[in-house]
Amino acid sequence: MHISQLYTYPIKSLRGVALSEATLNRTGFQYDRRFMLLKVIPGENGAYTLKNMHVPHFPEMALFTTDIIYPDEEKDVPGRIIVTYHPPADNHLDNRDKATKTLEIPLQPDIRGLRQLNIEMHQSPTTGYDMGDPYNEWFSERFGYGVVLAYLGPHSRRVLGSFAPGKSPAHAVDKPVVSTRSLVGLAVLTLVLNGVRVSAGASASGPIQSATEELLRHWPGVAATVVAGLLSWVLLRGLSAGKEDESITFADTAPYLLTSETSLDELSARFAGDERMDMTKFRPNIVVSGAPTAFEEDFWAELKVGPGEGAARLLLTANCVRCQSINVDYATGKMGTGETGSALKKLMKDRRVDKGAKYSPVFGRYVFLDPGSDKVMIRVGDEVDVLRTMKERTIYGQSVYPLIHV
Repeated sequence: MHISQLYTYPIKSLRGVALSEATLNRTGFQYDRRFMLLKVIPGENGAYTLKNMHVPHFPEMALFTTDIIYPDEEKDVPGRIIVTYHPPADNHLDNRDKATKTLEIPLQPDIRGLRQLNIEMHQSPTTGYDMGDPYNEWFSERFGYGVVLAYLGPHSRRVLGSFAPGKSPAHAVDKPVVSTRSLVGLAVLTLVLNGVRVSAGASASGPIQSATEELLRHWPGVAATVVAGLLSWVLLRGLSAGKEDESITFADTAPYLLTSETSLDELSARFAGDERMDMTKFRPNIVVSGAPTAFEEDFWAELKVGPGEGAARLLLTANCVRCQSINVDYATGKMGTGETGSALKKLMKDRRVDKGAKYSPVFGRYVFLDPGSDKVMIRVGDEVDVLRTMKERTIYGQSVYPLIHV
């Protein structure tokens, strides 16, 4: 298999930028989803609230394309994003000069003096910055209602739920499967039965330390050593897992999304006539070609990308469940009416395969990086190998760490 396409999305839910190569970062590609749009909801007495804009709820976002002009440090030329608006193909009364008007946005804006915004996505909050005019006015004119362009700046969002590798059953091979609290209780019970008292006022790590010491003194032989070692191992693993919080930008739930061309071909075969599904409607970052069978990526746990020791390792942690965004017609900025406008329905027939999201079909997998793959360059054409698979699909929302009570 090989990487066939790479994409980054500088402004969330607007159309992305195709790349020939990209540097992997723990939070996603370098400029991926560091901007997003918010709709202004007017209130009373001049007050207003801001609503996150996502393409399934605002399909007109598909009428905007983006491009990136990268900075030239030698010439001291800053980078910028070029946004172009394309009037709907089915609206002949639209002001046609909008088709040629573009907006330039600094790739890395100076946040000094910008108004801070509290932004929450999927219960994961962060701080952003209101880019102000003329950016807000330009977008507002084309959407036909008030819009704010927000920039993430130096901030990030926590990855919640079971998406991070440390909480995904797909990467729990060496994780503890017994509750730390249960093991501490077992140790304390053993001590009580042996007439050993543990101070009730000890700190969180106190009972474990005291239990270990007392076990070694009062429980002879190998059994004490085994239990003490097990307690220490679980505690260290639990504390280590708590420190491995992953961060993301304005991407929904993970830094990367991976899809397969073989699976796309299988979906396209369901359409009547010559219509084919557009991979960009799934908004992947990494597209793989050459998979032997459709949807086998459901069971991939780890991939190697590139040759030799410098290869990147991708950790696939969860299924991507789909919504109406894949039905949007990019030419009209509305929900599609042809065969491709029924893509979600066609997937519903047999792709509701995730027990944790039984009403939504699956297409693609969420991806994180192995820590050693940070800053590794990947390219279109790189070879892709499956290092590890799972016997069963991951379940949306299922974590291996509800049992860990450190």
